[in-house]
Amino acid sequence: MNKKVINTEKAPRPIGPYSQAIQAGEFLFLSGQIPIDPSTGEIIKGDIRQQTRQVLENLKAILESQGLGMEDVVKVTIFLKDLKNFAQVNEVYGTYFSTPAPARTTVEISRLPRDCELEIEAIAFHPSPR
Repeated sequence: MNKKVINTEKAPRPIGPYSQAIQAGEFLFLSGQIPIDPSTGEIIKGDIRQQTRQVLENLKAILESQGLGMEDVVKVTIFLKDLKNFAQVNEVYGTYFSTPAPARTTVEISRLPRDCELEIEAIAFHPSPR
């Protein structure tokens, strides 16, 4: 199977030894994104809704760099520092995914990179050629 490393300047640069995404066969595996503004490299300030929006915009930028959209996402994992924020995250999340929405898992986790409030990773289906 061929693997292809995906990187775009429209999403935050990795903050460790990993790729923004890896295409393996017809699937694109997107690394977890945190609410980093790609233009500054800084965590955005604001409430959990604004942070969720930034995370989803980062994922969207990676998808778009490969000619894909949010409708191509088949699985999402959301990591939350506090499940009390679930409703607000869900509110924003619902504006990015239409029906049928991708499969999803949401878990509470004690700590995330750069002490942010959430991280979201995704898997997209990438049929060839596109």
